[in-house]
Amino acid sequence: MNFNQAFEAMKQGEKVKLPSWGGYWCWDAEKETIMMHCRTKDADAGQGPVLDIRETQRVEYTLRNILSDEWVVADETNTPVLGGMATFTFGEAIKYLKRGMKVARKGWNGKNQYIELASNISYASPDGTIVNCDHEAIGNKAIAFVGTSGVQMGWLASQADMLAEDWVFSE
Repeated sequence: MNFNQAFEAMKQGEKVKLPSWGGYWCWDAEKETIMMHCRTKDADAGQGPVLDIRETQRVEYTLRNILSDEWVVADETNTPVLGGMATFTFGEAIKYLKRGMKVARKGWNGKNQYIELASNISYASPDGTIVNCDHEAIGNKAIAFVGTSGVQMGWLASQADMLAEDWVFSE
């Protein structure tokens, strides 16, 4: 839903969030404002601070969130501060990779499996020369899959991975 719909849902008593959020926003009728229920740095430690939206220190970030059309109702299944787990799409996973975060599919079998963005990639040529990859058009980055057997450079997502909505943040 877009923010107008999310705002109306808040006015009706719903908690709302963006899919990847650990916390949520809700309407405080007494204060006539949106209250932001933030996650703690460690989502397992429970709920973090509650801030009046008018007190945000990250105005651009808050405004970009408001402009999103991906708002959802926050509940006990999809919101860490309410006991659930935040999940998101592959498109969002790519966005988080570019910001330096590690992500994984909720359904991946192996523990500690995730993908991350690798940069400054190099390799040893057959004669032992270390070659630092650098391509004028595509740069020097690739997605690395970190799994139980090591690191796979240049990981490619399957169609199931690309269409999945069970992507999560990894430790």
